Amino acid sequence: MAIADIQIKSIQQGSEATFEQVFKAYYSPLCQYAHTLLKDMDEAEEVVQGVFHSFWEKKNQLDIQISLKAYLYKMVYNLCLNRLKHSKIKDAYMNYNAAQIKHNPSFASDLADANELKIKIEEAIESLPEQCRLIFRLSRFEELKYAEIASQLGISIKTVENQMGKALKVLRLKLADYLVLWLILCVF
Repeated sequence: MAIADIQIKSIQQGSEATFEQVFKAYYSPLCQYAHTLLKDMDEAEEVVQGVFHSFWEKKNQLDIQISLKAYLYKMVYNLCLNRLKHSKIKDAYMNYNAAQIKHNPSFASDLADANELKIKIEEAIESLPEQCRLIFRLSRFEELKYAEIASQLGISIKTVENQMGKALKVLRLKLADYLVLWLILCVF
């Protein structure tokens, strides 16, 4: 059995010392690799930290068919590509908004209304009880299925369903005044 296989098994069994060894061995080279892709060291470090966080969190589900080193580099590569894609979409959106504001003065007002709505939605989410808020965020922002949320939090699927129902009810009540604004922004 190769050293990397032994390390993977040890990490799967929860060995923090082995995880720390892997982290120390690969963190700096992975940051350099991410930096060559992203051209931003802070963002590169954030990606690599995210990879290691995810690696540790999902240690029990690891199914590595390649070398540990290749696996970590592939994770970093995929996260960097996602960041770059997101950055391009964000830039295109900003350029579109700038053009719309220039050619359509009422667009700026609509954009301000959309930003206000976004703030109100975030405030409404933050007002939810802690577990309810966590379940809502995992479902809506992380796009996890109810079964995945239940497994991750160690609760029943029924509890997840109940908490989501509660969250949606509270959000509907708190955001009722903004429903018309939301419909206008979505339609036009």
